[in-house]
Amino acid sequence: MAETRKWVEPDPKRENWFWPTDELRERAWAADPKIYEEAAADPLAFWAKRAEEISWFRRWDKVYEEEPYAFRWFLGGKLNLSYNSLDRHVEAGRGDKVALIWEPEPPDEPNRILTYKELLAEVSRLANALKSLGVKKGDRVGIYLPMIPEAIVAMQAVVRIGAVHSVVFSAFSAEALRDRMLDCEAKVLITADGYYRRGKLVSLKPNADKGIAGTKVEKVIVVRRAGNEVPWNEGRDIWYHEITKDQPAECPPEEMDAEDLAFILYTSGTTGKPKGVMHTTGGYAVQAYTTCKWDFNLHEDDVHWCTADVGWITGHTYINYGPLMNGVTTVVYEGSPDYPDYGRMWATIQKHKVTVYYTAPTAIRMHVKWGEDWPKKYDLSSLRVLGTVGEPINEEAWLWYFKHIGGERCPIIDTWWQTETGATCVEALPGIGPFIPTVAGRPFPGIRAKILDAGGQPVPPGEGGYLVLEPPFPPSLLRGLWGDPEKYKATYFGEYGPRYYFTRDGARMDEVGNIRITGRVDDVMNVAGHRLATAEVEDALTQHPLVSEVAVVSRPDEVKGEVPIAFALLKAGAQPSDELKRELIKTVDQHIGPTARPAEIYFVEDLPKTRSGKIMRRVLKALVRGEPVGDVTTLRNPESVDHLKELVGYEG
Repeated sequence: MAETRKWVEPDPKRENWFWPTDELRERAWAADPKIYEEAAADPLAFWAKRAEEISWFRRWDKVYEEEPYAFRWFLGGKLNLSYNSLDRHVEAGRGDKVALIWEPEPPDEPNRILTYKELLAEVSRLANALKSLGVKKGDRVGIYLPMIPEAIVAMQAVVRIGAVHSVVFSAFSAEALRDRMLDCEAKVLITADGYYRRGKLVSLKPNADKGIAGTKVEKVIVVRRAGNEVPWNEGRDIWYHEITKDQPAECPPEEMDAEDLAFILYTSGTTGKPKGVMHTTGGYAVQAYTTCKWDFNLHEDDVHWCTADVGWITGHTYINYGPLMNGVTTVVYEGSPDYPDYGRMWATIQKHKVTVYYTAPTAIRMHVKWGEDWPKKYDLSSLRVLGTVGEPINEEAWLWYFKHIGGERCPIIDTWWQTETGATCVEALPGIGPFIPTVAGRPFPGIRAKILDAGGQPVPPGEGGYLVLEPPFPPSLLRGLWGDPEKYKATYFGEYGPRYYFTRDGARMDEVGNIRITGRVDDVMNVAGHRLATAEVEDALTQHPLVSEVAVVSRPDEVKGEVPIAFALLKAGAQPSDELKRELIKTVDQHIGPTARPAEIYFVEDLPKTRSGKIMRRVLKALVRGEPVGDVTTLRNPESVDHLKELVGYEG
């Protein structure tokens, strides 16, 4: 095992508080807490200085402009996301540096490694191919690809020519694909024959065919990934390798206005019609580049692995654009974290000497359940920074991650952000800290946040309220919803008016500005007049040593209004019992108080989850309320719902 460096040290006075070591501070891009005050005093100057670090074809005339429900950054500036991701590194003499490492799921299949020069050539060939099909600036291109290098290539190629990509998660159904392709009126779809998941071949092309039926998609480019036989529509379908092979390896990047649309990404749409979140070029580029650099302390020698899927905003910003704009190596993994065994992620870190590992609390909790013996088998000493994303992380999972993956020597950067914000907005910077379980950190320098009550008044430190962002709005914040400006206003500014972007997340802020996210407003219960976030109750329950994972939802109650209902997954070897239920209730009493006691605790073998690993709490809520459960076919484990129905006595 390589010699390890200690990047954090414990606070001598406060349990489970950690601070960066002097060595980390010396290496960090931001190490002086005064940066928060300086950026708050003049956010426009702060972001303008950050913007100087990326490449512009034409410098902006004005940093920021705002009117009700509309704001613009870097007005008059011209740039290109793909040029900033690729060309500028090649032109600087770093073309032979590894840009992308692809780890296929089958363990015996070789990695694919692309240098910046090779990735640029591949992107240019596809960009030229798209132009040959008539794709022009502003046209929408759908991307329905698994986690293969061509997913990154496709996104880069689309923005290179000034078109707009809309990536759809490859595990989404044909219906979900159709909704999105219809809404954005995509002209071309890029997909694949199939991919591997848990050792099985998943055929993707038939879904793609169903998904574009009745849409404006004229051409379908198909990547040959798995070599499986697929249905073919002559005249419409084109093999990726055939349309790109004779294309020039050079394609001039389109000069895009800073406020030109770069991509549309639809929210998951678990209820109602999916919303097409619009992100523009300049502000997104600056915030994606800066947050990736500062959050993860990226340097020339870093190997960055974000385990998200490109179908989510995390994949857009922290697999593709953020790392590549910073000129580091980004890792793309095709498959499941438990194939061929529970050590796959740790084996991959060891194999590629990953330095930055960014994953979801759900994934961490899965590893907690599988046990600490798995990471012990591998050399994880290359790691310098750990990150979490996607939902509030409970204390037990945080401490397990810190101890067993980071060896108690790596900072954990707990990031808060949304599809709508485009890039991270709240976190503890590695060179500043502190790193505290369940506390995300402070708003990123240059971003202004407040915690308000329902009436729009700031709440005192330590009290719960609603997280809002105030002007100047973050550079990468969405500029609207595709085709629905009124819904945009109502959803994000309807609660408090145009002066505040309403995140729809509950939060608490301490005296110095550290923020703890307590969960979505939708996940807030009103128990006997007390506002309780389901995430807080989940966090309390997972303090018990026998609990692996918990989901809490609310159920109407005649006396209390609502009561918490818990679904608990136990660790291997633990047995359900009434005594254990009593212990768990006592744990909640200790951590929150009697008000938060679950009215019922169900011990379960599995929880319904999406393909990306998120617990589908709406399904659990429907079960305990006797409401229609809805479509569960897109779940990773739809069979779990039948077991839960029986368990709760569902009669809906």
